[in-house]
Amino acid sequence: MDRRDVDAVVVGSGPNGLAAAITLQQAGASVLLLEAKDTIGGGLRSKALTLPGFVHDVCSAIHPLAVESPFFKTLPLAEHGLRYVFPPLSAAHPFDNGRAAVLEKSVEATARRLGADAGAYDRLLAPIVKDWPRLAPELLAPLHIPDHPLAMAKFGLQALPSAVTLANRHFRTAEARGLWAGMAAHALQPLTNLTTSAIGLVLMAVGHVKGWPVPVGGSGSIADALASYFLSLGGKIETGVYIDHISQLPSARAVLLDLTPRQLLQLAGHRFSSLYKWQLGRYRYGMGVFKIDWALDGPIPFTAPECRLAGTVHLGNTLEEIARSEHITSQGGHPEHPFVLLAQQSLFDTGRAPAGRHTAWAYCHVPNGSEADMTAAIERQVERFAPGFRDLILARHVMNTAQMQAYNPNYIGGDINGGIIDIGQLFTRPALRLSPYRTSAKGIYICSSSTPPGGGVHGMCGFHAAKRALKDLF
Repeated sequence: MDRRDVDAVVVGSGPNGLAAAITLQQAGASVLLLEAKDTIGGGLRSKALTLPGFVHDVCSAIHPLAVESPFFKTLPLAEHGLRYVFPPLSAAHPFDNGRAAVLEKSVEATARRLGADAGAYDRLLAPIVKDWPRLAPELLAPLHIPDHPLAMAKFGLQALPSAVTLANRHFRTAEARGLWAGMAAHALQPLTNLTTSAIGLVLMAVGHVKGWPVPVGGSGSIADALASYFLSLGGKIETGVYIDHISQLPSARAVLLDLTPRQLLQLAGHRFSSLYKWQLGRYRYGMGVFKIDWALDGPIPFTAPECRLAGTVHLGNTLEEIARSEHITSQGGHPEHPFVLLAQQSLFDTGRAPAGRHTAWAYCHVPNGSEADMTAAIERQVERFAPGFRDLILARHVMNTAQMQAYNPNYIGGDINGGIIDIGQLFTRPALRLSPYRTSAKGIYICSSSTPPGGGVHGMCGFHAAKRALKDLF
């Protein structure tokens, strides 16, 4: 196939770019996927960042939304090498008193550990879990008239308030409030913001429906399976192709850009209307992240035994401490006790490290564009709940916000969500339009996490963008 003889070009091979390319190719279009780096994946890459024999996930690590993605579930990814392993506990949240709250597979088992809040937890989560098969396609989609309005209305009533408000309405115990705060803090914004409850409810529901899995071999295995399937359909992939202007692309009926608004303006701003350019220029990016990968001489010695059975551990103690940390960060500060998200993949995927040794992955939130080194603060938080942790460190690899953006240009200022998902951008990312994926220039679409439903490894932004392009042009 001649390089210019294509129906569609997709720029960027993250999960959304791959999903868009697959959707178009499935529909019979000829698709060329271009990636600037030497390897595909975007946020789905795994490398030996520290010592030989240690495999680290460069960005995303645990994948609850990948395994429950309405689009990914339709693909034969297992036939293309993708395997998941499910830790006994999806997530654990330790406290200073040595205890931990946990996210178990069932609502009932999780609730039983929450004492006086058992009933409240069950009443909050059980209906969402029951409705999840109807909710998932609705939530992971652009704004539309829902097919299941009653289920969506019930979810919306719980999801619209801030995480702090929801906690005050439902929970009294430190355990339930802390567990909830760790889930909601995945929103990368102050817990007093409206809609921060949405991400916490989704993550908890998916944990109860399916679990939070670890992809065997590293997060890159998800990208590899998606790419393998795309190639099996007849698609084409070219790596090492950096595009800084749309004129560099081969002629095609549709161009889909797995990029954020800032890059969209750089590549094709001259093709857009003044109004659309103004809207993209006003798009807001959220908190960044500071990330550490460790090579360890043994498993992390958490005081709470439940933490040793969890793929993900949230380090932040109480809701009040986490809320304070996220508020300080949102105001441009660097808290002494940051909220830390930690993953310990090698406990369950033993090929990630040499025998008897382990990997660990963690990040904390920092102001967008921060150059601060949060290594000591993060390691103090781990040591706080796992005395002796520092003694196990064989090597570490750190990435500040600038290094995160250099690794993946979509991470503007270290923002891994492609823009803040607050009430102001929940329904208008990246601009207020009838279709968020269609730009003002015919044939050019945006398919990144800067479109609905936002960040996460689920591919739904790319899937919906491709469906829009197919309806418009093919």
